[in-house]
Amino acid sequence: MHEAPVVVDEPTTTTGARPARVASYQTLARRDLVLTVIGLMLALLLAALDQTIVGTAMPRIIADLHGFEQYAWVTTAYLLTSTAVVPISGKLSDMYGRKLFLCGSAAGFVLASALCGLSQDMTQLIVFRGLQGVAGGVLTSTIFTVISQIFPPAERARFQGLFSGIFGLASIVGPLIGGYLTDNLSWRWVFYVNLPVGMLALTVLLRSFPNIKPVARERHIDFLGSGLLILGVVPMLLALSWGGNSYAWDSPMIIGLFLFSAVMLVVFGLVESRVIEPIIPLNLFKNRIVSVSIIAMMLMAAGMFGTILFIPLYIQGVIGTNATQSGTVLMPMMITMIGSSVLSGQIIGRTGRYKLAGLFGMAVMAIGLYLLSQMGADADYATVVRNMIIVGLGMGPTMPVFTLASQNSVKVSELGVVTSLTQFARSMGSTIGVALFGSILTNQFTPAFHAALSEQVTSAVPPQVLSQFDNPQVLLSPEVADALRDQILALGPQGGALFDALYSAIKVGLVAALHDVFLLGALMGVLGVITVLFLKELPLRKSFAPAPSETAAQVGQDAFPALQPLKPEDQRPARPSLEGDLVA
Repeated sequence: MHEAPVVVDEPTTTTGARPARVASYQTLARRDLVLTVIGLMLALLLAALDQTIVGTAMPRIIADLHGFEQYAWVTTAYLLTSTAVVPISGKLSDMYGRKLFLCGSAAGFVLASALCGLSQDMTQLIVFRGLQGVAGGVLTSTIFTVISQIFPPAERARFQGLFSGIFGLASIVGPLIGGYLTDNLSWRWVFYVNLPVGMLALTVLLRSFPNIKPVARERHIDFLGSGLLILGVVPMLLALSWGGNSYAWDSPMIIGLFLFSAVMLVVFGLVESRVIEPIIPLNLFKNRIVSVSIIAMMLMAAGMFGTILFIPLYIQGVIGTNATQSGTVLMPMMITMIGSSVLSGQIIGRTGRYKLAGLFGMAVMAIGLYLLSQMGADADYATVVRNMIIVGLGMGPTMPVFTLASQNSVKVSELGVVTSLTQFARSMGSTIGVALFGSILTNQFTPAFHAALSEQVTSAVPPQVLSQFDNPQVLLSPEVADALRDQILALGPQGGALFDALYSAIKVGLVAALHDVFLLGALMGVLGVITVLFLKELPLRKSFAPAPSETAAQVGQDAFPALQPLKPEDQRPARPSLEGDLVA
């Protein structure tokens, strides 16, 4: 049985009177409930926005701090730390309560943002981005765990769709805000803008969110397991980030990182099977719903982030639009994704069924990615936007499904760790997808480019000049294109025709490489559909019921007493819906 909660701290009131003791998250007063949800949305927007707003400012940052060779580390540092801490924070918040981790990570994020803005060199910025990643990882996973404890599953579906849409909103407004602040103030304001938003979210949560902890007893923190998990995850992420870029995939560095990661994860599994309170209870993976949800989440994230990363390359490189247009092309997809995510959450909440939403989303996303893979060098802007809208229509419904399904299938005492596992799967899926798609792009481009060249062009252009075209940057940078054009024109009267032939071949090579990238994304969508077919559907509970005494393994089977008809004495009093306040 799960432990009965006790109140350690209560939200304060504006009158200064001592508030009534709060027995559980579900008995929050309406005012505190509304403020808590608003605070959670602000905090999530803070973390999500930071992942998209910084990219626009990076060229100005490296110009100011003189660190081009460390460009990737500003993003990699955040990715490594935010991903590694998610499972650890989930378990610890299960043990010690949510408020400490929620408010502590929000405060840490604000502090790290200020330090990033004050950085005087690239090393400082990278270190502070790593600290920001720690806070961001804890903040994101704790937010979704808190939602699971405030709302019963059926009502939670509506809000998780809304919260999932915040990631899409951040993808739309982040680059726009980042560009405006960088151009009109300074790149440092890309980080400083987090301060007022973070302080507002922190103030609201401190005043409205109760500090409810499990009953006091002796705790056993799995320090060894935590260390082994970090040693297993970080080298894997480094290998995925560096492979095909800084190092070849078959280089000793990449192979060594993967081998070290595998050994550490095996040792981690052995340790977790023996400790009293493991960071990740391995019996969760015996729960079919949790296992299927994790696999599906990874496949969805890989396809989603691969698309977001590479579609601007097609727009700018193949169609030939400028950087601004290539960035805004994501806007229709994101708007569609937000709308379908919110609508899907509402439907799931009303019907209590989530499997159909997962199947629909994965199938539509696969169709959209397949359509993207069929675009040639002659595709127009409207065709790209149409296909992106289809992809967004598929992504939206899947976003709230897998976290919700996992939460609905475990005990209350495991909500934190299972929520963290789904967020961890999202991070790993996106990292694996970006690395895999990037490797395909670089490996396929050069052969396709040379195959598109005629023998006459190959023999007329010197090898040292031809080698400079083995990169699609000529399509992306007018300066590079002009410099190469001058070199080709110097070859003689036929220089203009040679350059046109080379330029066309680069487009053909890029289209061929992106075809394989998007086709792989479509394949991941198909695998996602097959995976979701194995997702066992437990009707969402419409109220908080006593936690089942069965293990997570049993919960994933047919034994789930919380889904049986509730007795009147087991029903919690109905709480007024917040839809009128928070959901359009």
